Amino acid sequence: MSLIRDTEKYLTKTINDLGYKIEYVKLEKSKLPEYGQYQINVAMQFARSYGKNPRDIANEIASSLDSRFTNVNIQGPGFINVTFANEVLIESLNKAIDNFSEFVDESENKKTIVLDYGGANIAKTLHVGHLRCNIGEAMRRLIKVFGDTSIGDVHWGDFGTPIGLVIREIKEMYPDLPYFDETFTGEYPKESPVTNEELGIIYPKASQRKKEDATYAAEALQFTEQFQKGIPGIKALWRHIVNTSKPDCEEVYNFLNCHFDVSYGESDAKEYVEPVIKFLNDKGLTEMSDGVLIMPIANADDNKEMPPLLLKKSDGSILYDTTDLATIMQRMRDFNPDAIWYFVDERQSLHFEQTFRGCRISGLVPDTTDLKFYGFGTINGLDGKPFKTRDGGVMSLKELIKMVYERIEPKIKDDITGEERKEVAKKLTVATLKYADLLPYRKTDYIFDIDKFTSFEGKTGIYAVYTATRMNSIINKLSNGNELLKEIDNPDVLDILVKLTELPKNLKNAYQEVTTSYIAEFIFDLSSLYNRFYTNNNIQSETNTNLKETYIALTRLTYNVLKNLLDILAIEVVDKM
Repeated sequence: MSLIRDTEKYLTKTINDLGYKIEYVKLEKSKLPEYGQYQINVAMQFARSYGKNPRDIANEIASSLDSRFTNVNIQGPGFINVTFANEVLIESLNKAIDNFSEFVDESENKKTIVLDYGGANIAKTLHVGHLRCNIGEAMRRLIKVFGDTSIGDVHWGDFGTPIGLVIREIKEMYPDLPYFDETFTGEYPKESPVTNEELGIIYPKASQRKKEDATYAAEALQFTEQFQKGIPGIKALWRHIVNTSKPDCEEVYNFLNCHFDVSYGESDAKEYVEPVIKFLNDKGLTEMSDGVLIMPIANADDNKEMPPLLLKKSDGSILYDTTDLATIMQRMRDFNPDAIWYFVDERQSLHFEQTFRGCRISGLVPDTTDLKFYGFGTINGLDGKPFKTRDGGVMSLKELIKMVYERIEPKIKDDITGEERKEVAKKLTVATLKYADLLPYRKTDYIFDIDKFTSFEGKTGIYAVYTATRMNSIINKLSNGNELLKEIDNPDVLDILVKLTELPKNLKNAYQEVTTSYIAEFIFDLSSLYNRFYTNNNIQSETNTNLKETYIALTRLTYNVLKNLLDILAIEVVDKM
């Protein structure tokens, strides 16, 4: 249990023992740091309830506090300021030097959460927006830190119209392929007729033709229906496209340290399509409308239009709503989760509102299971518009990675060469991209400024990794692995230790509000405080034995915290840079 959580429990008991009934007392970071490290802000609340002067109540509480606090004082109408005694900080933080769990107030009721993130559409090149898979990956890791079970699912878009468009274009390119011959009875080729590089050209071309040619679009839709129904030749070509496209996407995800516990796609939910439709039909929740089986979900009190869920066409083809419902049924049967979280572009909020409402109306998901949509903003260029290439096209994620890598690699020290140099450049590229992406509040659109984000100064991933590298170098030179905090009156030391006491609430806020900005901001603050300490204090030449040991212990403590926080963001440290 963290120092703050333990102290809040103590305060709750103490104040209740005084006759003031409160469920839980929160220790707040002081707004007036010159008067104390933390504040107890309950006196005004009790004044209204008990009809007493708030300063009298504050004095009563203050006089009941034990020796864990020093400099207890009251400001304003009844703000109680407190400072932890040095020995309390020392005892608490010495336990945490090699044990990050001391900063984590684990969940009391353990949960299983399925996270849907990644969102790659097969046959389409990953674009800049897919960088936001970082959010789901970081939350997957944070959930595990709190002792809950997280199951990350990439959820490939491998069963929809984009692949139908690609098949239509391939037919135009290679009309004599056996996949298009309904009379073919032999064995289909083992190799794909197109490469991944060709797919990167084919899909944009097909997508544009769809907008210009209604007949072409209709034919692409027919191909979609055919592989969904399992028509042999088209299904075989579909499988080639999936097997060709997926490894390229996986390579990018792996480069970004974005990993998944399961690698399901829309196609994996196919076996649940008919069961979910039967489930809805049996409950009398469906009807036919213009040749489409739908599920109305609108309520009389809706203040906006709520379109029905589109389930199945009269020709048997299934739709996006159907596969999402089937996927939810699959997840409930496979994992029986307490929650399913979706990390998708904010612009899809209506779709998920429809899907979740359908689940609740039908009882497909029990009320005890949370269904949450966590939308995210867009990544924009310096002009404030969605990030594009110089010729105005959508920038691929690979292009962005290459741009950042080429900006960072020349900044690495010349004595780092060969494969080691490539590995350092790779890790710093990932740190740059991830920190830039995870620093803003999740729903905020942000500008990707490559000059700013590849700087060794300021709120950047490189700055944080550089700070960790500096600390690790000191540890390797000076530490025996057993140092403890002993003398902490140095204001630079105290500032770091007090900051670390704030970490448990910071982590909890990140988990509860499902945004990594708390962690990214904390990383910057902690790095800045340590670098100030390093500038003001010469660790190696310190002659006071207890003080030198404290400085080394502080470095170990801060390094281990920083490394763990970076790991939550899936950022790796380097030995030198």
